[in-house]
This record gives sequence, structure tokens and C-alpha cells, in this order.
Amino acid sequence: MDRSPDLHINDNQRMRRATLAWLATPFALAGLATAGCRRLETDRPTLSRTGLSRRPAFDYTRLDGSQGNGSTLDGHVVLVNFWATTCAECVQEMPDIVSTHHRFQAQGLHTLAVAVQNDPPASVARFAQSRQLPFDVVIDNTGVIAKAFGNVVATPTTFLFDRLGGLAFHAEGRPNFSDLHAHITRLL
Repeated sequence: MDRSPDLHINDNQRMRRATLAWLATPFALAGLATAGCRRLETDRPTLSRTGLSRRPAFDYTRLDGSQGNGSTLDGHVVLVNFWATTCAECVQEMPDIVSTHHRFQAQGLHTLAVAVQNDPPASVARFAQSRQLPFDVVIDNTGVIAKAFGNVVATPTTFLFDRLGGLAFHAEGRPNFSDLHAHITRLL
């Protein structure tokens, strides 16, 4: 005789299943809230070893069409943020990136926002214009910049380099901005 498995469970088992389903709901909702973000195993920002110890040599094109390269950043403390318009966490942290830029720009901080390969250029341009991003915005449409930075695969990912191009800070996921500001202050 073929019976449904639910017919043989008692009230305690039903209660346990209902409780587990209830407990899992916040995690499922959190997953939906970050849809579009690409993540590694942990959501916690970390100082990590990427194999990158210096700012790599790379060429880029700003949204306005002007060209730049890593050598033009020499002598500056440089904040590089890999992001996407489709990443909810990236969009949420962008005001903090803007605030950080405003706070430290006059002291020599240069900020570069790199939109990742799969982000539609029109979406990036609309986002940058609507938010009046005050720093260089670059579209990495070939993925070559992400590759130069140690194969960046998670958004947001943030790098901070000292005036000589040495890596001072790296966070995958939203950085702790108090820690980031402390690093920037020390470098400036």
C-alpha cells in the first residue's frame, strides 16, 4: 500500500517541521535581498590574501570616454571599489563610498568605481548620473581589470592602496567603513 510520508508523522514532527520552516524564512528573505550580488563563502568583510600586494598596471576608460591607467594614480592613496548596479549591497554602500571620497579627496584620496563585466553600460551610466557620483566610474566590460586585481569575483570588493601602490586594505563584501577610514587616515 502506497502512503504519503506525511500521513505517518505525529504532531511533534509536524511542529518541528513548521518551526524549521519558520526559522529558515529570514535566511531565504536575506538571499532575495542580495540577489544580483555575487558572493564568496562568507558575507563578512575580511582583510584577505588575494596574492595581490601592489596596485596592478591596468588601463581603463571612464564613463566620459577619457582614458586612464594605473600609472596616473601614482602618488595618491587609491580606493578601488568593484560593484554592480544589480547588486543590492553595492547600491546600499555607494553613499558611504561617496562620503568617504568627499571626506578624504582634498588630502589626496583618489576613488575609482569599477562596474563589473556583466553590468549593462547604460545602467551604470544612469546610476552614476542619477547619484552624481563624484569620482571616476569605469566599466570593466571585458573583465580585464577584475583579472588584474586577482580575479575579483565578488561584489562589492574594495581595495585601498598606499601612495607607493602597496595594498593596505582589502574587503570582500561591504567593508567596515570605520576601519577603512582609519586606514585611509593613516596613509594620508
